[in-house]
Order: sequence, then C-alpha cells, then structure tokens
Amino acid sequence: MTDTHLPYDRNEFCFTLTDAERAELAGLAAELAAQEPRRVDDPAWGRHARRLSCRLPLRLSEVVRAFRADPGRDGTLTVANLPVDESMLPDTPTVVDSVERAATIPAAVTMLIGQNLGEVIAYRDEKHGALVQNVVPVPSLAATQSNGGSVPLEFHIENAFHPYRPDYVGLMCLRSDHEGTAGTEVCSVRRVLPLIDEADLKILQSPRYVTEAPPSFRSAELTAPHPVLVGAPDDPDLRVDFNATKPLDERAADALARLRTTMMGAATSLVLAPGELVFVDNRLVVHGRTDFEPRYDGKDRWLHRTFVHLDRRRSRAHRADNGSVLV
Repeated sequence: MTDTHLPYDRNEFCFTLTDAERAELAGLAAELAAQEPRRVDDPAWGRHARRLSCRLPLRLSEVVRAFRADPGRDGTLTVANLPVDESMLPDTPTVVDSVERAATIPAAVTMLIGQNLGEVIAYRDEKHGALVQNVVPVPSLAATQSNGGSVPLEFHIENAFHPYRPDYVGLMCLRSDHEGTAGTEVCSVRRVLPLIDEADLKILQSPRYVTEAPPSFRSAELTAPHPVLVGAPDDPDLRVDFNATKPLDERAADALARLRTTMMGAATSLVLAPGELVFVDNRLVVHGRTDFEPRYDGKDRWLHRTFVHLDRRRSRAHRADNGSVLV
C-alpha cells in the first residue's frame, strides 16, 4: 500500500473505523475485558492486552504504525467510531485521582490501541500508578491547573519535568461536556518553528529554563536548567509547560512568552465526541483544554487517559520487577 492510498492526509492523521471494523474491535475488547483477573493494572491482564493488540483491525493497525514512524506536521492521531456506548456508562466520576481499575470495554479499547502504538506505562506518584486514568471535572479542583479542573488548562507537554516523559498521551472520550464545546487544544512545534526568529531560537535551545512537577505529582521537584527546544535544530522536540517552566533570565522570559503567543495563535481545538480518541505526540505537541461548565450531575465530560512509551528498556531501573509503573 502506498501513501497515496492511506486513509488520512499525510499531515493530519484522522481515521474513522467502518462499522464492521468497529464490531471487530468491540469483539476484541470484550475478549480482553473478560480475561482474568479483569483488572487493568494486573500484569497478567496487561500481557493479554499486549498480545491481543496484534489483532487490531488491519487498517487501524496500519495507521497507528504509520503515525509512530512519523507523526506528520500536526503530531496527532485521531480515531473515530470506537466501540463506546454512552448509554451503558455509569455516572461520570467526581473524585480526586479517579482511575479505571476494572477491565471495562472502554478501558480495554484504550489499552489495545495504546499497546499497539508502544508500551502503556504510568507513574507511581500520579494517580497511584494506574494505567488507565479518568480525566473528569472534580468540584474541589475546578479552578486548578489539573486534569480535574474546568478552567482553561495551559499549554504543556505531559510531565515536562520528568526524565522519562511519555512519548504519547492518549485521550479517549467516553462522554462529552453538556454543551459539547470543551476542546483539547493542540499545537505542534513543527507548525510554528518557521515563525520563530533566529535570536529566540538560540535562546530556546539553551539551558535557561527550569520546570516544576505538576500538582498531580504532589512533589516539589525542580529540574536542572534545560532548553525548551531539544535535539535537531531543524526538527526539535519540545520540553515546556507554560504553567510550570520558569525562565532563568529576562531574555529567556521574553523568548518563552513569544513562543507561547505563537503557539496559541497556531493552535487547533479538538472537541472529542464519545468514541473518539486522540494520541498526541508528547515530544512535538503541547496540549491544553478550553474552559467548560460542569454540572456534577453524573453526565459530565469523561475521558480515559493513557501514557505510551516507545522504549520500555530506557526506564527499566525505575520500574520495580520490570512492571509498568515508574517509581
């Protein structure tokens, strides 16, 4: 199959399952969900997920692999028509650190696609190391810069402070917000790099910034000085959280502010519907969220979140018993 026949634009990975493919994936997810001990975080269940992920519908697997090889200009993969039945869902959780431990069909779908893309790995200090986490509005967190908030969430790459940041962040929608307007905002460094002047590029490529851990980690950890643009000058990775990355001097602050303005101006808002999933390349893309008004009535916005790593071996020393949780 050549690129001209692939079911997506080269720079915009948007893929919709056929109804037959949806039914095929639903059967695979049901098979996985029924595997004992029916617990997402159990190592045996995770091994089943890895094995069954090799049986995804062929076209979906092709798209996932192509995205892994080169995520294109925008650095996001969106998959629609996934087997999520909103009428079968329980109430949207409203508790702090909400996670999905039980092997539900949506959790199984999330794991199957995540394991096809790479290795699903979590962090012990965030949501107790759960592999599938719930992104839901929490009353006590409404005004915070967190996944439980409902105010605008600042642009960031996930866990910018961490030496073993995820390569991809997966967000699957189980239930939209009431108004259907809450957007996951994204912007790729590949889109804005030509808009950054040479003087700012040199500053952003220098170790003139430090980054704090997010509130969800309950840590006061602070990085050593680091650049915001890392790697190949003509195609760099990002390391920035515009809420937690602090410049060490005035010129670095000005360059960071201009980068934020440029990225906000080039951003795209993804309003996910139930059964839609987006993977964000966490090396190239900052993401955030628009504000919305939760009602805390059991029908609020509900996403499943996973973190995917490409090189499991790289973090081996920090995962007990070669498991899936980074300590």
